[in-house]
Amino acid sequence: MSENSLLQAVGQPWLEAQVDAALREDLDKAGDITSAATVPENRQGLAELISKGEGILCGADWASLCGDRTEPPVRWEFLVSDGEAVRPGQVLARVYGPMRGILISERACLNGLGHLSGIATAAAKAAELVKGTHAQVIDTRKTFPGWRLAEKYAVRCGGAGNHRIGLFDEILIKENHVEAAGGVLPAVKAAKTWRSQQHNRSAIPIEVEVRNLGEFRSALEAEPDRILLDNFALDAMREAVNLARGAVLLEASGGITLETLAEVAATGVDRISLGALTHSVVPLDLSLLVRSSADENPQPGSHHE
Repeated sequence: MSENSLLQAVGQPWLEAQVDAALREDLDKAGDITSAATVPENRQGLAELISKGEGILCGADWASLCGDRTEPPVRWEFLVSDGEAVRPGQVLARVYGPMRGILISERACLNGLGHLSGIATAAAKAAELVKGTHAQVIDTRKTFPGWRLAEKYAVRCGGAGNHRIGLFDEILIKENHVEAAGGVLPAVKAAKTWRSQQHNRSAIPIEVEVRNLGEFRSALEAEPDRILLDNFALDAMREAVNLARGAVLLEASGGITLETLAEVAATGVDRISLGALTHSVVPLDLSLLVRSSADENPQPGSHHE
């Protein structure tokens, strides 16, 4: 497996379970009655996956496994890899095998591919907008239930970064934690005490969310590893950067869009977290088109564009 591999990111059990669920949802107990009614059982075919938009491909492993686990199985052969830019009209993959299997696998394949490629495309746009600044764009935990590792992999394919995976791998003290703890200072102090008592977990970062410059000054005094500037105006962000003087990593979050991203990056913050990378993604527009069908199986390399 290459470094850019969905299978490597999510693991075989998750990928198989999700693919099987997608196919089962489409087929139920009766199966593909349209193909059964119209396509001879022994008919073989070739189809091509075409990009109808410009973006970043992500999810080739998903489509390949969909083909493998379709009954009858078909073979998806990709001409581009995850993380590569694609253009409208480009042939991204060819599918060989029983015509019924090609048609059965089509929607499940395109749903997963389109979704993950849409995330990768949005991440690439965001990363491009902050190029030349100090900032890195990262995602959030605003992911579809059960799909977090896959979606965060798609963000990386697009060239952006990942925030924490879940509640277990970083301490992020948010507004409600601050209120429950009695303020920024006691919250950070308690987190540091807890961390010091944990065996082999001293490297866990502590980040605290602040809502205004007053809380920010308290956070600086508390000396966490990171400070999250929640819904700060641009002037307040710049002031926070000046006050921090590089002593702590600063993250901007809240209400930031692709349209405002460059302005936020120009304030000098270190990271910008965007929930929209995963929760508001527009799928990459893809289409699967049958190119040939016959009673004999078309062979790889026999098709001429």
